[in-house]
Amino acid sequence: MKLKNYNATYSPFRSFTRDEWKILEDHPQFPIADIDLNALHGLNEPLNMEEVEDIYIPLIRLLQIHITHYRNLHTEREEFFKRQSQTIPYIIGIAGSVAVGKSTTARVLQKLLSMLPEKPKVELVTTDGFLYSNEELEEKNLLNKKGFPESYDAKKLLAFLAAVKSGKEVLQTPVYSHLYYDIMPDQTQVIRKPDILIVEGINVLQVTVSKKPRRRVFVSDFFDFSIYVDAAEKNIKQWYIERFKTLQQTAFANPESYFHQYASYNEEELLEFANNVWDDINCPNLVQNILPTRFRADLILEKGEHHFVRGVRIRKI
Repeated sequence: MKLKNYNATYSPFRSFTRDEWKILEDHPQFPIADIDLNALHGLNEPLNMEEVEDIYIPLIRLLQIHITHYRNLHTEREEFFKRQSQTIPYIIGIAGSVAVGKSTTARVLQKLLSMLPEKPKVELVTTDGFLYSNEELEEKNLLNKKGFPESYDAKKLLAFLAAVKSGKEVLQTPVYSHLYYDIMPDQTQVIRKPDILIVEGINVLQVTVSKKPRRRVFVSDFFDFSIYVDAAEKNIKQWYIERFKTLQQTAFANPESYFHQYASYNEEELLEFANNVWDDINCPNLVQNILPTRFRADLILEKGEHHFVRGVRIRKI
């Protein structure tokens, strides 16, 4: 008997168009009309109710399925090991380039997850707080590589995540100020044993910072679910430059801003500077360190040129 040809796809992901994705889940009893979208979206990152309904509501339902199975598995494992079960936070990692919209995705998920019927406590931590201080970066000659893997205190971040997964009741993380472009030495973010923890940052799916082979624990080892926010490089660059222009009229105007000197630049000077920063720092970091981690995610949100999601990839299981 002649066998039929097997047309296999070698991708570990299932792909959905926006139209295919949005019909996966009818809206649960979410009071989404009461959500203040202005409190969720980032600078120059449009967000409307259609995006919430079409993209984020199905994603929340998918996460709800994963979280439920995680809780059940955790309880059964504790029973097997004859230990008293305690609630351990479910950790969601969100990765992607500078200016791609990771922070907006993180805030929307935090808001919607907290609105689930069981009203879980959802905390959000950004890895910016685990950057070395500017003083330390200068000592390491890394100030011009801020955002690259080596500019983060990976040991401190790993210790924090290990403590979260160990069920520690109260944790503190450093606080990063975008105004001062530095770690704030006298400020901390207090995390009190959340049900769900969202960790957002460009480096969270990174698996190595050295070419030397050695056994290591990685940030993503602590994630229960990971999301990569993706877009074409040309679009991300345009969004970065548009955001930079907006910042010149807003945050840079503050005399205390680290970037205050650029508030007086004319448009030509500002565009030249923004393009140089992208070409010399952000683009190499994206190509060398961030983009290669995309297919390590459990789910990829693919954005079109106007910042709205046009497709979703979900890892096959």
